Amino acid sequence: MTARIEEFVARGVRPGRRWRAALRRPLAVLPLAYLALLVAGSVLAPLLAPYSPVAADLDHVLAGPSLSHVLGTDALGRDVLARLMYGGRVSLLHAAIVVVTVVVAGVASGIAAGYLDGWFDRAFTWVVDVLLAIPVLMTLLVVLAVVGEHQTVVMVALGVLVSPGLARVVRGATLAVRKELYVAAARVCGLPHHRIVAAHVLPRIAGPVIVQVSLLAGGALLIDAGLSYLGFGAQPPDPTWGDMIAQAASVIDRQPWLLVPPGVVLGLAILAFGLLGDAVRDATAGHSPLPQPARTSTLTPCAEPSAALLSLRGLEVTLAGGRVVVEDLCLEIGHGETVALAGESGCGKSITGRAILDLLPAGGAVTAGSFRFDGEDLAATGPRALRGSRIALISQDPVAALDPVFPIGRQVGELVRLRHGGSRTSVRQRTLQLLRDVNLPEEVARRYPHELSGGMAQRVAIAMALAGEPSLLIADEPTTALDAAVQAEVLALLGRLQAERGMAILLITHDWAVVTSFCRRAYVMYAGHIVESGPVEELLTRPRHPYTEGLLGAMPSRARPGTRLTAIPGSVPEPGQWPSGCHFAPRCTLATPECSAAPVPVSEPDAGHRTRCLHHDELAGGERASA
Repeated sequence: MTARIEEFVARGVRPGRRWRAALRRPLAVLPLAYLALLVAGSVLAPLLAPYSPVAADLDHVLAGPSLSHVLGTDALGRDVLARLMYGGRVSLLHAAIVVVTVVVAGVASGIAAGYLDGWFDRAFTWVVDVLLAIPVLMTLLVVLAVVGEHQTVVMVALGVLVSPGLARVVRGATLAVRKELYVAAARVCGLPHHRIVAAHVLPRIAGPVIVQVSLLAGGALLIDAGLSYLGFGAQPPDPTWGDMIAQAASVIDRQPWLLVPPGVVLGLAILAFGLLGDAVRDATAGHSPLPQPARTSTLTPCAEPSAALLSLRGLEVTLAGGRVVVEDLCLEIGHGETVALAGESGCGKSITGRAILDLLPAGGAVTAGSFRFDGEDLAATGPRALRGSRIALISQDPVAALDPVFPIGRQVGELVRLRHGGSRTSVRQRTLQLLRDVNLPEEVARRYPHELSGGMAQRVAIAMALAGEPSLLIADEPTTALDAAVQAEVLALLGRLQAERGMAILLITHDWAVVTSFCRRAYVMYAGHIVESGPVEELLTRPRHPYTEGLLGAMPSRARPGTRLTAIPGSVPEPGQWPSGCHFAPRCTLATPECSAAPVPVSEPDAGHRTRCLHHDELAGGERASA
């Protein structure tokens, strides 16, 4: 279904137009018209039927089509057309009961299992496996023997028995959608789970659900006809399509025509459900100058937690299987301060940001350390309540963080309504004001994500983050996918918004040019450790860790004409493969046996400048970095 969304997004087709275009095609119009005719004929049978379904005309027994009986008569002289119309009331009602039961049981349990994951998903899988092993028809016959003529109970039981198949499909589709970045962005913004499921998950899984439900509707008609054929349906003289087929089969040697009307009506109904499901699935699948300087903080990197807006001390983060990805992390951000978290890919920067927002992958957890925000200890309650209000996130892929199904105005407005409430007019005014705040015209509110450039999408992501008026903004590689000019514009925008709103910013990046132009303080991260921290100017001129020195030496702006950029040999080790002692030792030119003998403590050679290196005194600062 994701492929179909991307296909429609590429075409630029909007949802309303897609529905109208899809429903104008014969594949949708003909099945819909036929099913509407069946429903209308069945509901209005008392008004439209030419005869009573039980009225016998013994002078015209087993008669073929005629002016008086358009579709002929059966073995008792009853009008076939009238019995078809009245029989549809029973057969279609039974199919509707099955469909409603399947949707309620299958869709609800499948979404819950796929979205919640964990123990519920494991229990769901076990129950579904057991139910799928139960033979449906045999169990249904047992239910019939117990409840007798209570057909509604039988149809509900049938729906429950066939719902595991749909539930498994829904679970698989939900698991895929749950990993989408825009769902994570909705969680970051603080949307409640039921709103995320209703607005962002259900529209994306509608395609396979509709196809499965349409097939189940046709199958329910067929099973109902089969039960009636075996004599377990509505009892004579009440007509059903299955009973009519059974009676026609008993006299097929004398009047073969009698099998044609109910057989054709039933067969075309099953086919129409399948074709209509495909058409509706196709329709639903289309929704396809430098910044102002930051305020200076008087905090040292290890100030008391109460003095900082955000304070992480001794933080340890593990993922599924017990793999430690962040270890002994100490990080503080002051009110209105801009702080960088820099390092190569794979060092644990983004996972630290996700840990702050309690958005770790399944099986991940903060297993040690303290977390304080604005003086409040969140060790027990966790930061989930702060998402989207006090703490907001800007992801590195803004387009993927936007739901392709809805226009921008609706997505921003959803967050405004959640955070501030108000009338539709006030929500729209607030939405347009947020777009203006990030230098976007009001017409962007009517556009869809695929109609935006990368810079515009990033501005929309910033507007959505600002909807909750956060005190801390986590910007995870916000300029990685942008060219230099747009990158400067986005950084200038963030700088202006920070100055106007007084919010703090944690900038996660590997680009030291961004760090030097935008931040006053930085933390350098390597293989799960903070290896150096301090004022950016101090890090640039006097780095106290070989890893920081190597990163600075690879900056093009610091290279001398005619010389090659230096490169750090090797690569960042995977979690679980970290060396003992200093994690950087295998790549370090200053490493000695003492570096790998035991964990390296953090020292503070200068006020506010901390490093995790035994040989920091041997570094020559800026001279060595630029040599």
